[in-house]
Amino acid sequence: MDKTYISPHERLKKYALEDISSVYEDFHLSQDGLNEAQIFQMRNKYGGNQIGYAVKNSFLHHLKRAFINPFSIILFVLAAVSFITDVCLQSNYGRNGTTVIIILSMLLLSGTVRLLQELKAGHAAELLTEKIQTTVTVRREGHIMEVPSEELVVGDNVRLSAGDRVPADIRLIRTDDLFVSQSLLTGESTILEKNAERLNPMTHTSLNSFSNLAFMGTIVISGSGEGIVLAAGINTVYGSYLYELQQTKRGFEQGVNSIAWVLIRFMAALIPFVFVISGITKGDWLTSFLFSLSVAVGLTPELLPMVVNACLAKGSTAMGKKQTIVKNINAMQSFGSMDILCVDKTGTLTGDEVLLEYYLDILGDERQDVLDCAYLNSFYHTGVANHLDRAVLKCSSMPGKEEYFRSLPEKAEKLDELPFDYDRKCVSILLSVHKKGNYIITKGDVDSVYSRCRYVCHHDQVIEVDPSDSGGVHAVVDEMLEDGMKVLAVACKPAPGQSLLYPEDERDLILLGYVVFFDAPKSSAASALDKLRQLHVHVKVLTGDQKSVAVSICRRLGIPTDLALTGEEIESLTEDELITSVEQASIFAELTPSKKSQIIQVLRENGHSVGFLGDGMNDLSAMTAADVGISVDTAAEAAKESADVILLKKDLNVLEQGIMEGRKAFANMSKYIRITASSNFGNILSIVLAGAFLPFLPMTAIQLLLLNLLYDILCMTLPWDNVDADIYDKPSVWSGKTLGRFMRFFGPLSSLFDLITFAFLYYFLCPALTGGLFPELSPAMQEQYAILFHTGWFLESLWTQVLILHMLRTKHLPFAQSSASGIVWLVTSAGLLLLTAVVYLPAASWLGLAPLPLYYFAFLAAVVLAYMLLVTLAKRWYIKKYHELL
Repeated sequence: MDKTYISPHERLKKYALEDISSVYEDFHLSQDGLNEAQIFQMRNKYGGNQIGYAVKNSFLHHLKRAFINPFSIILFVLAAVSFITDVCLQSNYGRNGTTVIIILSMLLLSGTVRLLQELKAGHAAELLTEKIQTTVTVRREGHIMEVPSEELVVGDNVRLSAGDRVPADIRLIRTDDLFVSQSLLTGESTILEKNAERLNPMTHTSLNSFSNLAFMGTIVISGSGEGIVLAAGINTVYGSYLYELQQTKRGFEQGVNSIAWVLIRFMAALIPFVFVISGITKGDWLTSFLFSLSVAVGLTPELLPMVVNACLAKGSTAMGKKQTIVKNINAMQSFGSMDILCVDKTGTLTGDEVLLEYYLDILGDERQDVLDCAYLNSFYHTGVANHLDRAVLKCSSMPGKEEYFRSLPEKAEKLDELPFDYDRKCVSILLSVHKKGNYIITKGDVDSVYSRCRYVCHHDQVIEVDPSDSGGVHAVVDEMLEDGMKVLAVACKPAPGQSLLYPEDERDLILLGYVVFFDAPKSSAASALDKLRQLHVHVKVLTGDQKSVAVSICRRLGIPTDLALTGEEIESLTEDELITSVEQASIFAELTPSKKSQIIQVLRENGHSVGFLGDGMNDLSAMTAADVGISVDTAAEAAKESADVILLKKDLNVLEQGIMEGRKAFANMSKYIRITASSNFGNILSIVLAGAFLPFLPMTAIQLLLLNLLYDILCMTLPWDNVDADIYDKPSVWSGKTLGRFMRFFGPLSSLFDLITFAFLYYFLCPALTGGLFPELSPAMQEQYAILFHTGWFLESLWTQVLILHMLRTKHLPFAQSSASGIVWLVTSAGLLLLTAVVYLPAASWLGLAPLPLYYFAFLAAVVLAYMLLVTLAKRWYIKKYHELL
């Protein structure tokens, strides 16, 4: 999508071309703002102001997600067929209404567990989000108040000021030097001036043409304004394409989908095969159809969404205890899977506080008037506050200088300003100075300011220079830049009689000198970077600072400095060169916001999972472009609102701990899906093989479903399982590519022992207990024969499935080198004992099971031990060949 040419919808176009009075008339608004009744009416008619991950799903939405999905539909169809055959037709002596009750109970239990888990996870996320909720200033019922941005509705009267993120699509009714950045929407870094005047009737093709509209997500750079909300939430320009942007961004959902398709393909291949084989061998096509449906459910982990949610919720709670708030629970997996972290320099690698070290003339000597001009420029600049302006203004607390700097602004009156933008790289203020007339003071990037200068000032003498020859300038500043200092140039120019300021006025300036800042590396940064490297996360620095400053800081912290690229150098690269360069370089300097986004997008196209840590409004587009946007609690409100993850402390050590928690959650999800799917596949394969030869089904549909559900319930402890360090020391991603391979390799291993069990049951145990082989028996004894067979395989499947969980949860030797957590041990052990004891209880007859003699358990122990030994050997071979297990 070409974001530059996104067009507002018709309601916005209509009121951009009309006088503001039309808005008041059409929406029945008053100057006092909306009242409670109008707010309720507007919300019902036009919707709320929530988009993306901020949307709070209703209870009905959660209910639908819990009970209406492909797997629950299969269970319901199975129950309906069972009801017809078992209750209505009463066509078979071995089946009754119990089957329907159990299937519906499974459906209810599975859906209820998922519903409760999602509600719990949603409530936890809501509580965390409240800590970082952004507010907006509105006029309602004649009062100015602060309300959460999510509560805005169409018709609200909104106040905007410098640093605000525009909370909705707004028709401006008043502006005062209002400058806005629309880079989040258009990708362009140009700063636009907004006004409240109606537009001329003409065709508008781009967002930049609508000067009287402020769009959701854009940033107020300077000035102030007021407007009426015309569109909110998903009806805004930003909301209209956010879904598409998120679809390309969220690898988690794409990975889940790929896994689902693997399972669907297995189901599509097995269901018709089982149906045909069973129908031909048994002659009962209705029973075969019912059984083939149970095969589909038996193959699929019904509780997968619930286990995934439990892992994510448990992981996000653990991250919350480690000073990390996960706003979007799905982003936690992206947080753990990222292999490249892009960071800004200031505040992350360096301290949060920048100090003003020197104020120098053009030859490097200390000069008070350079500091005075820089101070006035920073004092009157109404744009977004930044660390450099704050450092300049702190001069007012210099011992003995308090009164001097307090009175300095009183001698100058501000007339106009041109706020900072990433094209000009400077900010200019027009002042009326007492007894001296009007002056323009410009402060900004050294090269950008010098290119606008025609003169230099030295010892009160103004000397004409060639702005294309910057050698003299760099002779003074280069050494400071190489030492990691930040240098800004300060220039001025008389502007007699001038009351307004335009970009063309920033020429023929007089260079006064430089203000020099020091931003020391954080003491904890080097060790944190080393920890991230151990986690196989490569850090790349994306900064707007000068290249030499970035290189100096990175060199001290051990970040490779062999290749450092500037935004201008990136612009000159071909597409193929850029693809290679972003991989090789670790430092990218002198970047505009759009260049940061471009680098992240190229890295993602190269196959990386990318995180971006930022705290300023110039970081918004980069945070949106990354797989996971990370901010800090001290960041700009707009940055916190856009982020997926919030760090309560801007420290890479906090980030490292959060990454480990994300990877642990992923590892436990991966254990469940891989082990369960392969185990289920092995069971189904056993049924297919045995079904072709046995005169009855090796396990009834209800027993197969029950076995699967009971196993899933035991697996609910996996979110609390231990994770080996060698699993979470590198990033992993959700993908169905390796799931099929895992299922095909380990599934047939269990089938081998299932077939051994079938032979033992059919030719030894069952004949010994019933008095002969199945064909030789009476119908009543055949029924007993089948029940004994079903019980034997039910127990063998249960034991092998649960023990394989312990065998495959680690690549190490289980029980000795790597042990499951206490809760996993407790639940699986108790589950095995209780479910084994079930066959000796009265409830066994309801399930078609019967008690077995003790010598069967001696056989079961031998089979289980042999199975565990074979799996251990196979696991070593698998890891050696594919270099991974989970």
